Amino acid sequence: MEELTEDYEELLLKYNAALKTLETQIAILIQDYEFKNHYNPVEHVKSRIKSYDSIVNKLKSRDYDVTVENIENHIHDVVGLRIVCSFLSDVYAIVKLLEDSDQITVHTKKDYISNPKDSGYSSYHLLVYVPVYLIDGVEMVEAEIQIRTVAMDFWASLDHKIRYKFKGEIPNEIQENMYKCALDINDLDQKMVDMNNKMRTIIEDQEII
Repeated sequence: MEELTEDYEELLLKYNAALKTLETQIAILIQDYEFKNHYNPVEHVKSRIKSYDSIVNKLKSRDYDVTVENIENHIHDVVGLRIVCSFLSDVYAIVKLLEDSDQITVHTKKDYISNPKDSGYSSYHLLVYVPVYLIDGVEMVEAEIQIRTVAMDFWASLDHKIRYKFKGEIPNEIQENMYKCALDINDLDQKMVDMNNKMRTIIEDQEII
């Protein structure tokens, strides 16, 4: 870490600036969406800068030397932001909102909702570039945005805690049960969307009358 200190601190400055920019821009987009649609699709937003220890462990697990260059080139989620939505349909509305933004450049999309991971994990991931305005000019800094429902977030949080306790291979019984829970949660998400749509239709019909 001693050799990296100055360069890493400079990199960290850019990452922190990117996170602040991302938080501000997303807050504005959500407020604008709510104003125009009279509805806020977001339950809450969480953000973080990946810890140095986590960065080092990730680099070493991939057989990379711990350098600033490798951090920038191979660790794509140092800047991380999670948007938790009410309904499944809201996830895709937020994805489109971000894709259409002039301040955020989406370069990679991973739809783990349509194509869940083998563990059952579901979420929508975007890798984006955020402009950071420095003395020497503008730099595009990479960040990861995860968009998911409350139910998906609940599953992912508990899955992480359960797996964190195990060292080595997770027992098959645990993996199978977690996967089944993921399927139940995905089914619940769809049912909630259907009920929400029905309620909207009822409300619209009442307004017409």
